[in-house]
Amino acid sequence: MSVIDNYPLIPHPQPIGSYSPEDVVFLLKNIDGLVPEIDNQEREEAIQRGTHYSEMLPVEYQPKPEYIALFHKMLQATGPKIALAAAIVAEQILKIKGPSTILVSLARAGTPIGILIKRYLIAKYKIKLPHYSISIIRGKGIDENAMLYMMQQHPGFAIQFIDGWTGKGAIASELIKACQVFNEKYGEKLEPDLAVLADPGHCASLYGTREDFCIPSACLNSTVSGLISRTVHRSDLIGDLDFHGAKFYSQWRRQDVSGLFIETIAGHFPLASPEAVQAGQQILSRQEPPTWAGLESIKRLQMAFTIPEINMIKPGVGETTRVLLRRIPWKILIDSRNNPNLQHILLLAKDRGVEVEEFPGMSYSCCGLIKTMGAD
Repeated sequence: MSVIDNYPLIPHPQPIGSYSPEDVVFLLKNIDGLVPEIDNQEREEAIQRGTHYSEMLPVEYQPKPEYIALFHKMLQATGPKIALAAAIVAEQILKIKGPSTILVSLARAGTPIGILIKRYLIAKYKIKLPHYSISIIRGKGIDENAMLYMMQQHPGFAIQFIDGWTGKGAIASELIKACQVFNEKYGEKLEPDLAVLADPGHCASLYGTREDFCIPSACLNSTVSGLISRTVHRSDLIGDLDFHGAKFYSQWRRQDVSGLFIETIAGHFPLASPEAVQAGQQILSRQEPPTWAGLESIKRLQMAFTIPEINMIKPGVGETTRVLLRRIPWKILIDSRNNPNLQHILLLAKDRGVEVEEFPGMSYSCCGLIKTMGAD
C-alpha cells in the first residue's frame, strides 16, 4: 500500500474557465477578488526585489484591434502546421504510454495543446483520455494536491505532462525536480516526461517540431486559454487540501477565442493524420534524449550582453511574446526582420515602444530581454 492510499481524499474541483469539461478539467481554486492585479512596472519591480511571481497577478494586456486581426490571420496561416505538430505528439504519447493515460497539461500555455491532443486521439482512434490542467510554478514546484487528486481518481494510470513550447527549459527543469520531490514524499514513480508542440530549446522528450515558430495561442493571454489567469500560490490563500489558485475572467467572454483556436486547429486533423503517424514513429525511433542546446545558446547570449541573471532572458517566439505582453522589456533580439514568424513580435514591440535589434546566429527566432529595474 502506497502513501497515497492512506492520504485524505482531495475534494473535487469547482468548475472554472470557459472550456467544456469534456475538453479539460482545471484543477485550480477560484481566487476571484482575492488577488488584486498590479501593473507591469510595479510587478517587475516587486519581482526584482525578490517577491515571487506566483504571489501576484499582472494586469492583462488587451491588444489593439490590428493585433487581434493579426492573431486571426496567423491562426489561419499556421493552422495546418499546428494540427500536424499536435497530431505528431499525440501519436507518440499513445505509442509510449498507451490508452490508460492521464493527459496533464501545465496551465496555461499547455492547456489548449492538451485539448488538441485529446481531440486528435478521439477523432483518430476513438480513445478518450482524461485531461486535467494543473499548476506548476518555477521555484515552487508542481501542485501536489492536483497530482494526488488525479491518482485517486484514476489509479494505475500513466501520466503525461504537456506544455505549449520550450524556451530555455525552466519548466522542464522544474518538472524534473518536482517529480523527484513527489516520488520521495509519496513513494511513487512519477516520470517527468514532457510533451510539447514546439521544442526549440531541445529540452522535451516528446515534441511535434523543433522549429521556433509562432503558435497563435502564445499571442494572447487568458482569452485564448479558457479565460484563466496565471496560476497563483500564496499560503494565506491556498489551504492544505486546496489546488493552486487562478482567477476566472468571465467578464471577457465576448473577447474569448479559446474555443475558436481549438476548433480551427482540430479542423485540420484529417489531413494531418497520415503524416503524423509516420513522423511520430520517426521521432521515437531516433531515441534522442534532450540536449538542452537552447540553454547553452542563452548562456552565450548572456555573456554577450552582460546580463546578470539568466531568468532575464526569455528565448523563443512564445516566451518573447509573453515578455511583451506582461513584463517590462529592455530590448527584443531577432534573427531577421524578414522572418515571417515575427510579425506579431514586431507589432507588439512597436506598440510598446521597445527596441528591436537583429542578432543573427541564435538557436531561436527571437529573444526577449527583460529590463533591469533601476538601470539606465
